[in-house]
Amino acid sequence: MSAATLQMLDKTSLHTILNLHTWFKMGRAGGRLANFSYIDLTDMKLEGIDLSDAILTGARLYGASLRDANFTRANLFGCDLRNADLRFARLDRADLRGACLRGANLTAASLIGADLREGQIAFKDGERGLRLMRHEKRPGELDYAILSGADLSGARMTGTMAMSTDFRNANLAGAIMSQARLRNAHMDGAVLTGADLSSADVTGASMRGAIMVETKLSGVDLKSADTTGVLNEPISVFIDDQPLDEILATHEAWVKTGGASGARQTVSGADFRLVRNLIRRHLTTLDADSSCFYGLDMEGVQLQGANLINADFRRCNLRGADLRGARLIGAQLTHACLEGAKLGPLDLGGGRLMRSDLSRAVLAYADLRGADLTRARMLETDTDHVRDKGANYTLVER
Repeated sequence: MSAATLQMLDKTSLHTILNLHTWFKMGRAGGRLANFSYIDLTDMKLEGIDLSDAILTGARLYGASLRDANFTRANLFGCDLRNADLRFARLDRADLRGACLRGANLTAASLIGADLREGQIAFKDGERGLRLMRHEKRPGELDYAILSGADLSGARMTGTMAMSTDFRNANLAGAIMSQARLRNAHMDGAVLTGADLSSADVTGASMRGAIMVETKLSGVDLKSADTTGVLNEPISVFIDDQPLDEILATHEAWVKTGGASGARQTVSGADFRLVRNLIRRHLTTLDADSSCFYGLDMEGVQLQGANLINADFRRCNLRGADLRGARLIGAQLTHACLEGAKLGPLDLGGGRLMRSDLSRAVLAYADLRGADLTRARMLETDTDHVRDKGANYTLVER
């Protein structure tokens, strides 16, 4: 942006605006909605600040520290956020039209329903009437931004520039990305369920393991993108002409009766996404290596001693699940909820213990709050951005 169009702000004025905004949000008399329109806040440190509903039209926040900040419903039209630190920030339903986010770090940020379409600002000039305010690059730009693990569900990104942008493991469900320029973008593991990618340019993009269920791809050339391991619509699974639901029922009967009825089952490489219900099911010692459980509600499921090597549990609800002694080597648990899950050792009697094995598993962005990982093996486990307050790591092998 041209520096001539912006105003500087002294610390006293800044604190006054922020305090009055806090009062406004609290409903206190004298409070006033913050207005930072066309204000230069370059390199400002505002971590954790609440600027929900604030007006920042055309403001410059280049390189600003905004980690954990709240910009819900804020007006950031034409805002310069290049190289800003927006990790874990909340920008739900924010107006980011024309905003420049080139090089910004939005790791695990929430941008649900945000408007990221192109836009430009016209401002009054005493000599030449209306002029366009321009960034150094085109408006509506996300080039080189980091949005790994971010929630962009329902975001409007028509025509957005996002070359070499990091969308790994981001949630783009229902996002409108038609005509977006996504050349060389990193979209491995991204959720594109119901997203509109019509006529988007994905040349050189990496989309390995992305979820592309009911994704609109009209006019998209996927041949030049890496789509290895993409998850499309699930299909019904039959093993030896028996439906997967019946196979699980047979295994569950075997577990509940101590082997008196039913039979232990092996369902390696199966797609469980169409199974009717896995909540609190008794599936102890199930052999399901390399199987797909993506997005399933498995709260309270019993999988003690199960073989789940290389299984896909991304975005699964495993709250309170009993996974004692389970083999989860190389399993994908990105964004999975394991709150209160049991991942300690399984007592086999006679002083024998079977340890849970999470070696080389991916737990990035997972919720492990209150989980019990006593004696678990976690060699080369990816725990980036994991939430683990209250988790028990006693005698964990790392």
